[in-house]
Amino acid sequence: MKALYGQQNSPGEEMTFVFQERESLPPTRDHDVKVQVRACALSWMDTKLLSEVKLKKELVPVGREISGVVLEVGSKVTFFQPDDEVVGILPLDSEESGVCEVILVHEHYLVHKPQKVCWAEAAGTVRDGLRAYTALHYLSQVSPGTSVLVLDGASPFGTIAIQLAQHRGAKVISTAHSLEDKQYLERLRPTGGGRQPLVARVIDVSHGKIDVAESCLEETGGLGVDIVLDAGVRLYSAEDEPTSKSQLLPHKHDIITLLGVGGHWITMEKNLQLDPPDSHSLFLKGATVSFLNDEIWNLSSVQQGKYLAILEDIMEKLSSSVFRPQLDEPIPLYEAKVSMEIVQKNQARKRQVIQF
Repeated sequence: MKALYGQQNSPGEEMTFVFQERESLPPTRDHDVKVQVRACALSWMDTKLLSEVKLKKELVPVGREISGVVLEVGSKVTFFQPDDEVVGILPLDSEESGVCEVILVHEHYLVHKPQKVCWAEAAGTVRDGLRAYTALHYLSQVSPGTSVLVLDGASPFGTIAIQLAQHRGAKVISTAHSLEDKQYLERLRPTGGGRQPLVARVIDVSHGKIDVAESCLEETGGLGVDIVLDAGVRLYSAEDEPTSKSQLLPHKHDIITLLGVGGHWITMEKNLQLDPPDSHSLFLKGATVSFLNDEIWNLSSVQQGKYLAILEDIMEKLSSSVFRPQLDEPIPLYEAKVSMEIVQKNQARKRQVIQF
């Protein structure tokens, strides 16, 4: 049985991916579930985070979002039985690679997969759904009438965040990084064939001529946006930023400008630096800044019940077509190595899913 692993020979070096022959699985422990994997989604691996939490190994397992069929359960497993269809996210410290035909998973990382949801959609939506719930229900409270700005809304995470916000009755504004993204966002419609688009306004930032803050203030009648979900921000002026991709991101001052009174800025920028004038502006607005790190759910067992309830709700929304994920065509196992290299370089615009 082969499994996919990542290797990084020295810090800062690009990660390489290798298939390794696995020895037979150890005996199923009391709370373990043996799962035959049917699909595994590929996500970017944060090697820096793995080093910081002392989980860096010579070979790092690849693929954590899985769906599959239960083959065998441990003696104390209460939630599952053989032949159940399941989906879940392997923990950060998992020794198992999801890109493997059969794996062992603790029962507390799995939930039942609805029958009408296909394997690839289940695995491909579970992490983006968790991220969207964390941002819109725990770091902020989305509700009818709130305005939400989702930056880079055509990304796999952005798409699910838009669908969740609109389902909760929010008015959604989004940015598009290309003409193709803009057309995709303008075509998004609610479940049930409603005529109103999911996104009230799409701001095309691909040419760099449109002011995001100005557009948002115009759309909200000058009041500003209640919730902002960024996809990274520029910390410096355009000349000082190293990559062309970062030119599509708004500057941190733009985000602070477009935030409304009591607004929530939810950021994925782990190195965010706020100067005293920035903090003062946020203070005057009574606004908050939160960091979106969906790994927190499994770093403490206190949140276990809440975490599983979120995963179940994500599957229910997928089953009722509230969530319609941005997935690429399912990828066969022999192409997993090449696909993971693309994902690790942040070159995939749709979620990549390996199907067995």
